[in-house]
Amino acid sequence: MTKKLKWIIGAIVALVVILAACAIPYFFMGAPTDGIVKVRKGSTIDMISDSVQAHVDATYGKRVATMMKLMKANVENREGAFRITQGMSPFTAARRIKNGVQDGIRFTFNNVRTLDEWTERWGETFMEGPDAMRKVVNDSAICAKYGKTPQTIACLLMPDTYEFYWNISPEKMLDRMNDYYNDFWTAERKAKAEKLGLTPDEVATVASIVEEETSKADERGKVARLYLNRYQQGMPLQADPTVKFAIGDFSIKRITVPMTQVNSPYNTYRVQGLPPGPIRLPEKSTIDAVLDAPQHDYLFMCARADFSGYHDFTRDYASHLINAHRYQAALNARGIK
Repeated sequence: MTKKLKWIIGAIVALVVILAACAIPYFFMGAPTDGIVKVRKGSTIDMISDSVQAHVDATYGKRVATMMKLMKANVENREGAFRITQGMSPFTAARRIKNGVQDGIRFTFNNVRTLDEWTERWGETFMEGPDAMRKVVNDSAICAKYGKTPQTIACLLMPDTYEFYWNISPEKMLDRMNDYYNDFWTAERKAKAEKLGLTPDEVATVASIVEEETSKADERGKVARLYLNRYQQGMPLQADPTVKFAIGDFSIKRITVPMTQVNSPYNTYRVQGLPPGPIRLPEKSTIDAVLDAPQHDYLFMCARADFSGYHDFTRDYASHLINAHRYQAALNARGIK
């Protein structure tokens, strides 16, 4: 082998090594951390790179941009959320974004009281924002598609963990939630509701009151039966949580007589029967607690004076007054107005 040929081969090997050294970071050096990159229509490669830099790593974001430019990726119409996991190469990330392989966003909601609170949480998670969803859930025609009103559309929103694409529209979200709602309301559950003389949405409304009334899961069935007893006997529910909802202040510690006079269809001290819709988004387990409420003949209850979170139940008003006076004295002793 001549000296010239050896030099040429050596040069080629060196060039291959240099090229490999340059390519390795793009094909094999993975992301240092997890991140979600959200892309809107009209974004450029550089805008996507900025997002990757902000949510994953600066150097990694530049490498993803380089790979996308080498791929001649057309991203103007790309839209969605793309999950980058620790160890994912810039090449893989660039290819997923180029091809529009978006990932679902986990959406968990529990302990949500009002529909507006849920709307805000939805808007913080998904692309279109809270105003778009607020417009939809307050549209009577759209609500009617699901057999609901703006007062009962919250019944579709059953607390749990779901997964949706980031760019899901509000109406598509309600379509999906309606599917989950129908899956939950099996023939067996509907039969139980009918036996109680209630519709599924009325059961959810009772459950929402029960959930606000007690934080004790093992007491919810008992509380549910008390309200069912009142409802079935034509008594006013006189549920304190409905007064708080009507006033718009769940921080109230003590319901006073003037509060019970607030003019609202949700105030069950003034309005006979159930309010027009749920006062919070009840958990599935609470709905089942209503459907399976154990039989008893209690009509009155009062929070226990030990502030344990449980209640004392009675069949007659005279006994209830004794419990109520005891609880009021405990409130006074703690300076709770």
